[in-house]
Amino acid sequence: MTLPGINLSSFATKPDPRISTGNGGLDAILGGGLTPSRLYLLEGAPGSGKTTLGLQFLMEGVARRERCLYVTLSETHDELAAVVASHGWTLDGIDIFELSAAEEVLGDGRGQTIIHPWEIELSATVDLIIKRVDETKPSRIVFDSLSELRLLSQDPLRYRRQVLALKQYFAGRSITVILVDDLTGEDGERDAHLHSISHGVITLNRTTLEFGAARRSLEIQKMRGVQFSAGFHDVVIEQGGLKVFPRLIASDFHTPFIGEPMTSGIGELDALLQGGPLRGTSAVLTGPAGTGKSSIAFSYALEACRRGENATVYEFDERIGTLLARARSLGQDPDGPIEAGCLKLMQINPAEVSPGQFAWMVRKEVEERSIKVLVLDSLNGYLASMPEEKQLILQLHELLSYLNQQGVLTLMVNNQHGLVGTMNTGSLNISYVADVLFLFRFFEAEGRLRKALSVLKNRSGAHEDTIREIKFDRHGIRIGQPLVEFSGILTGTPKYIGSRGPLMESRDNGEF
Repeated sequence: MTLPGINLSSFATKPDPRISTGNGGLDAILGGGLTPSRLYLLEGAPGSGKTTLGLQFLMEGVARRERCLYVTLSETHDELAAVVASHGWTLDGIDIFELSAAEEVLGDGRGQTIIHPWEIELSATVDLIIKRVDETKPSRIVFDSLSELRLLSQDPLRYRRQVLALKQYFAGRSITVILVDDLTGEDGERDAHLHSISHGVITLNRTTLEFGAARRSLEIQKMRGVQFSAGFHDVVIEQGGLKVFPRLIASDFHTPFIGEPMTSGIGELDALLQGGPLRGTSAVLTGPAGTGKSSIAFSYALEACRRGENATVYEFDERIGTLLARARSLGQDPDGPIEAGCLKLMQINPAEVSPGQFAWMVRKEVEERSIKVLVLDSLNGYLASMPEEKQLILQLHELLSYLNQQGVLTLMVNNQHGLVGTMNTGSLNISYVADVLFLFRFFEAEGRLRKALSVLKNRSGAHEDTIREIKFDRHGIRIGQPLVEFSGILTGTPKYIGSRGPLMESRDNGEF
């Protein structure tokens, strides 16, 4: 199984054969999969997705016509079948060994008084497991879980000896083994002994947030002889299995492109940047709510469609219906590009999406649809949806670097705190990552609330340094002459120093 959009060529490959884990994202992180005939440790707290990942590993073996064995010492066959059914899977082709199947053999030893019952239970259980392995001769085994073996052993030294004995037993056979550990030992600490005897260690983590869905992640602790992508990779469990989103590393991707200007379809606006922002750059549109930032960003997406290119808009704050209604009121036609498939609008549920998952969504748009314009509306919604995520700004920076290297123009809407007067960005200061910075402001003149636009910076070229009035009405978006007879407009409280000439007239009361 492979996951669309993965660029495996960015990972170093080895001459030894690999077998797929059944999870495309994990295979990409490992550079192709697992080295066969080795013993691996899959660890994580209850609910982190270990059983689901183990079942995917076995189902991949069934798909390749391999014999597979699932040893379950914690769940019954019916409980396992219920988990499988919830994902739309089947256990067909997977041999199941469950602890209840060993009770007939273990029953005679439980009445002993001289020998501890757990000594007989442990040895008898292990003997039955080995017997089943000899009978089925599987190529893949999932042992779920070690906590029951630890319980039967009672003594830590005996437990470790038994695990080592199992490794030695499997070593002489062409079997790939995954040992599942739910970290229910002393204090829930990781077992260093298990780490040392395992060929590789995969750790699943689960974090409960104050609000929203639990966050899950995957980390490769070690993998002998394999170059893998280190760090934490976001994970979600949904119907159909566990999905792993490999951590985005922008330096692994680069597509040659010509950095030509990207127009907005608004001539006066394009003139402010001598044609527009260049391909492969990012722009932040900042200002108070209601000044037209989203409408300007959306204009770049519509213009891309008119050029025959694809664009995607991610809405974190307002609803897509509101965006479309506003665009139609400005005389724009968003319906045609949407029906043609060149414009895609995606509503993001702020409480359900992790940074890695969002980065993966963006990668799919770039690699499957070859989008050239991406709108993120807004940065505030993106950051507010993931308040407990660590290093979120760095992840956003990595995502922007990736988009820049793919020749995508990225437009990010940033709502500043306040409406008039001195603006405050709050805790968000993202302007340093932008190549182009548009500043929007309200200002008052002649008893009316007006809007102004200026370009504060353009790293890729020259830009006009004037402040111009901007109007939005049913005839479209208009940009007026420089407001040379006002001072202090950027503060929201300008001082009039001239005639009325530079101010724009409304059209047929169609302004909004």
